Amino acid sequence: MFSVAKLTAWTLDARLHKPFGIAGGAQDIARNVLVRVELSDGAVGYGEAAPFPAFNGETQDSTLAAVERVRPEIEDGTWGSWEELASRIGESIGPAGAARCGIEMAVLDAVARREGRPIFGPSRGVLRTDVTIPLGPVDQCASDARAWVSAGFGRLKIKLGRGAEDDALGRVLAIHASAPDAELLLDGNAGLTATEAVALLGALAARGIVPVLFEQPCPKADLEGLAAVARAADVPVALDETVSTASDLRRIAALAARPFVVNVKPMKAGFLEAQRVHEEARRLGWPLMIGGMVEGKMAMSASACFAASREGFVHVDLDTPLFFADDPYDGGYTQQADRIDVSPIQLGHGVTPRAG
Repeated sequence: MFSVAKLTAWTLDARLHKPFGIAGGAQDIARNVLVRVELSDGAVGYGEAAPFPAFNGETQDSTLAAVERVRPEIEDGTWGSWEELASRIGESIGPAGAARCGIEMAVLDAVARREGRPIFGPSRGVLRTDVTIPLGPVDQCASDARAWVSAGFGRLKIKLGRGAEDDALGRVLAIHASAPDAELLLDGNAGLTATEAVALLGALAARGIVPVLFEQPCPKADLEGLAAVARAADVPVALDETVSTASDLRRIAALAARPFVVNVKPMKAGFLEAQRVHEEARRLGWPLMIGGMVEGKMAMSASACFAASREGFVHVDLDTPLFFADDPYDGGYTQQADRIDVSPIQLGHGVTPRAG
């Protein structure tokens, strides 16, 4: 049992090395929100909320407003568990996934530090992540791919643009030519039709290129299109925008004729909902992916601990701290090439802000 003496939140703006572009738009600065929770016994925890307007329309301002909306309720309550607090704020905060995640992360961090343990308990230690090639000029994407492979990354996640507006085939071919031994993942961020996605996979197959995964090729409500892409090329299709909550997953599973990969992003709806999605996917026997928005080391460390403490995660996409030109944090996991090691984290998520 615990109570929250004080909850505060403030803006965190961090420059990126270059714009992080997806089908819905680009972000050149991570405009995130830091959350600090102080428990009544003095334990302190931090959380990072990373709204990504290009993904779901959430903004820094809307996230701050959502945190403030539930602050009085959080500070007035006595809570039997972090799940109880998370469930309560989920009922009152509305569709503000980044705010929910930041608050839950700070509470989890404070409670774990008070109890002298990592945020999600024991874990298997090491994860291997892909690295993203954001939207950009084809020659730049090819150069980036070559550099990442030289730095020790074996999986490249290629962001695609919207349909006919984007030379997706040219981008993938150029990346493959510059990094022929790398495994390729495609990420449409809901920007293609099923016809466009199938045509792209067919053109790649004709050249001997078969991606290991196609993430969210079609709009989130187009389950028929997503299934058609999976059938056409026998490439696993991952659901990202389509699944934020366990109820989303149950609804889709009732209609799906074959398993999808489920991309669990705590930033979509918080850690309690991520836990529920994980449990439901495991019940269904569907494989899992762990991912994030444009998050710094704090949020990524919490998500890495979440995935490393659970079974079923066959794809790992925890790379966005690599794009931060200004690192605002100390601590967290250690990384060598594509290996993320959470074993050094002994208390909470192991990360503290350098200022604030």
